[in-house]
Amino acid sequence: MKILVTGGAGYIGSHTMIKLLENGYEVVCVDDLSNSKMIAVKKVEEISGKKVDFYKADIRDREALRKVFTEHKIDSVINFAGYKAVGESCAKPIEYYDNNIYGILVLIEVMREFGVKNLVFSSSATVYGNPHKVPITEDFPLSTSNPYGSTKLFIEYILKDLYKSDNEFNISILRYFNPIGAHPSGKIGEDPNGIPNNLCPYITKVCVGKLPFVNIFGDDYPTPDGTGVRDYIHVEDLAEGHVLAVKKLEEKPGLFIVNLGTGVGYSVLEMVNAFSKALGKEVPYKIGPRRPGDIPMCYADPSFAEEFIGFKAKRTLDDMCRDALNWQLNNPDGYVE
Repeated sequence: MKILVTGGAGYIGSHTMIKLLENGYEVVCVDDLSNSKMIAVKKVEEISGKKVDFYKADIRDREALRKVFTEHKIDSVINFAGYKAVGESCAKPIEYYDNNIYGILVLIEVMREFGVKNLVFSSSATVYGNPHKVPITEDFPLSTSNPYGSTKLFIEYILKDLYKSDNEFNISILRYFNPIGAHPSGKIGEDPNGIPNNLCPYITKVCVGKLPFVNIFGDDYPTPDGTGVRDYIHVEDLAEGHVLAVKKLEEKPGLFIVNLGTGVGYSVLEMVNAFSKALGKEVPYKIGPRRPGDIPMCYADPSFAEEFIGFKAKRTLDDMCRDALNWQLNNPDGYVE
């Protein structure tokens, strides 16, 4: 079977492509390389020993997508393509709506044109907004606190309406929590452009001396130590969840939604301390004001994912920090082409 992975050169996409190849799938990758690098695709091929058919294209480019579907018989699509930073989305909401929502619309239209009706969509725990309690189950009320989350939620509405209009579609909506870590080889990992927006790559940049200290945004949240609490999941576990979702689509299950998380919440300070342990010395940090769009606490109830697609996160916080640090120590400047 042949899987199209949009945004496959990115952090989660590259790890997922390796898992797909290891499970016997053929992989076609589309990425515009706006927040990723071609070397990641080469590393995927190096690690897996298998070829990836790569197209440099924006999924909003209808003709570029039509070329991909004309040249390959695609069985399922995994859509990672999209902007993904909460803080940036507050500063650039229109760009986020255009890229994320228009992109999925073009992708769906081309899929329909070529009769491809299996889709895995990478949604986010941000669709739960500021949850009324934790852990979070899939039937929680939905709301958002930032434009990034809004794009994910609107796309979920689009996909639900698409399925109602055509139940030949099989759609997996994966609401995942906070991916961190890297491939244990140290050859691929998270490499954002510029100063990282997410906590883990920021910490690892501090660990290798590329940044002076970790900025902690707020220590007055209603949490045990005052800093925000999140459900951090190893990117390798997350990638395996996507393979399980693709396999589930082969059973023609219709539309389903699952949380991909560990069920455990760690605070920002706990994460800094965990990286200090992995590094063997203290990671410096400073407390600053809260960041727009952030919420106090968010972690999953992952039980339905285990029941429905057989997903259960296996890797520990120590594994996550070790692998993330290993990637950054091996690649202090990220991917260098």
